[in-house]
Amino acid sequence: MCTDCGCGPAPHHHGHGHGAEDSARTVAIETDILSKNDRLARGNRALFAKQGVFVLNLVSSPGSGKTSILERSLRDLRDVHHFAVVEGDQQTDNDAARIAATGVPVKQVNTGAGCHLDAHMVGHAVEHFDLSSLDILLIENVGNLVCPASFDLGEHHKVVVLSVTEGEDKPLKYPSMFHHADLMLLNKVDLLPHVDFDVERCKAFARQVNPAIRILEVSSKSGQGMEAWYAWLGRAAGKRSGGRGPSL
Repeated sequence: MCTDCGCGPAPHHHGHGHGAEDSARTVAIETDILSKNDRLARGNRALFAKQGVFVLNLVSSPGSGKTSILERSLRDLRDVHHFAVVEGDQQTDNDAARIAATGVPVKQVNTGAGCHLDAHMVGHAVEHFDLSSLDILLIENVGNLVCPASFDLGEHHKVVVLSVTEGEDKPLKYPSMFHHADLMLLNKVDLLPHVDFDVERCKAFARQVNPAIRILEVSSKSGQGMEAWYAWLGRAAGKRSGGRGPSL
């Protein structure tokens, strides 16, 4: 079980009559955790606004290709925007090393048993950057389609990444994540000839959960659709930063 957000199996009670009391206590604790996180997220958001930094929270299940999308994006756009990355993982700094190889500043955050980043972690992570020099901060959350949906980090948008090697019904199975996302990147479309995946059905499921969600089909390997992603990023960053820095 995640120790800070309560995800995982419910505690088993052995007939002592305390089930309702324990459930109420659990709800109260979770409400307090989320309330504290929201307060810290507001502080992060105010800091980002003051510094004119546009912030995205990238979320997905493990193996969807978030890091590969970031690597390609950073290499293609590092002369267009000034980036930094907060890299979230339970263990290892493997992904942070991949990001660092692009020449972009990165701060690794290991959550240990935790299944998501929270606003407190992000607030401390960004102390390692000169925010006044940045245009865009990209936060790569821990691979998990449940917990990160509930935790505001102070970002402007959540971007959910779904790969065609996963089931097209993911938006229905994990509706909270897709409901809270403004953009879905359907990744690894270069593999469509080799997998059993119905793109239109997947899009319909995502829009069933979130009618306003924007969906882009991309491949970080072949480059297909990446220009549309870069254009979205440039427009969104330009709006939020008041036009500071170059746009695509």
